[in-house]
Amino acid sequence: MAKKYIKRHLEETIKEASSYYPAVMLCGQRQVGKSTMLNHIKEEKRRYVTLDDRNAFRLAVNDPGLFFETYGLPILIDEFQRVPELTLEIKRIVDEKNLAGEDTAGLFWLTGSQSFKMMKNVADSLAGRIGIFTMSSLSCAEIESRADGIFSTEPDALKNRAQNMKKKNIHQIYEQIFKGGMPFLYSSNTPRERYYADYINTYLERDIKDLAQVGKLNEFYDFLVFMAARTAQELKYEEISRSLGISAPTAKHWVSILERSGIIHILKPYSPNITSRLVKTPKFYFSDTGLAAYLCRWPNAETLENGAMSGAFFETFVVSEILKSYFNSGIEPNICYYRDIDKKEIDLLLNEGGKITPVEIKKAKNPEGADKNFKVLEKLGKTVGNGLIICMCDEVLPYSKNVWMCPAALI
Repeated sequence: MAKKYIKRHLEETIKEASSYYPAVMLCGQRQVGKSTMLNHIKEEKRRYVTLDDRNAFRLAVNDPGLFFETYGLPILIDEFQRVPELTLEIKRIVDEKNLAGEDTAGLFWLTGSQSFKMMKNVADSLAGRIGIFTMSSLSCAEIESRADGIFSTEPDALKNRAQNMKKKNIHQIYEQIFKGGMPFLYSSNTPRERYYADYINTYLERDIKDLAQVGKLNEFYDFLVFMAARTAQELKYEEISRSLGISAPTAKHWVSILERSGIIHILKPYSPNITSRLVKTPKFYFSDTGLAAYLCRWPNAETLENGAMSGAFFETFVVSEILKSYFNSGIEPNICYYRDIDKKEIDLLLNEGGKITPVEIKKAKNPEGADKNFKVLEKLGKTVGNGLIICMCDEVLPYSKNVWMCPAALI
């Protein structure tokens, strides 16, 4: 039986970018649907080549020029991170065609399971010639066939978005958190446990070996579990080093691997460079809550909902969904969090249009005092937008002056 294809919000963004960029790069965590989407929307004449194929890989490494002569243009190259040196040949082809007055738009579509911006010595060589996009696992809006668009905190935008909202109770939210957003879980009957077990094995055996010369994969797996159990917390390298018995440089290197391969998103603290009273420690969130829940060995959604990590997973879910709305619109999110030495914290600050907008995330249905720290922003001398409390309420409602409540089901 054919697998069900779920329409992705990035489709039109990729098509548009391909109309003016010679190359389009789609990065993201393994198995989030990058090649599936590109194969779904590509033109009939575009050749698909994966660098997992030994012959294609060998040719790309040994003779990049002959590689492109063999497979032709336009081309879709999957697993591009395996031979990033191809960028130099892509640059040569694009520059040569530009000098000849030929159209170069959309010649190269590339996918990779690590961040192109973090690939050593390759990103700069295609500057001005490539559009780089990030794909995440399925967003709730994609799963529910809702409209796309960047998540907005404006009341009118929220009310408009709510017209197509599927109401969910707390148990349904945690079912979503527990399952995660990996497309294969929605297009097949594969059991969740089986899928994530295979996913971890593939990630360790392929991406980790490619990325980092990690000596003992068992140690890295322990690190992965340790990080999953601390999603939505501050990133403290000393704690990682001490707890796992690894050096601080190794801890930083391994965290970088998780970021490069899209497993985690690092959220930096707000830093206006005007006060030393703000903390400088970033926070991190797993990109997919299902993967994190599997690594933490939560047996089911109900246990997770009532467990010690319930709040951390709820926050991770909300943050990841907001980030997905940016990535799916082809826009790099300008989001941070606030915390000062007085331990006044705001979960998210959205930087948009010259203003900062505070967002607090609460699991409760009617959270009390959720906006109590928003006033600290007044001393920063910035324009502050309407505050938002994302919680388990049923509809978009005013919470206090210039602060609104938003259902978690709406993100």
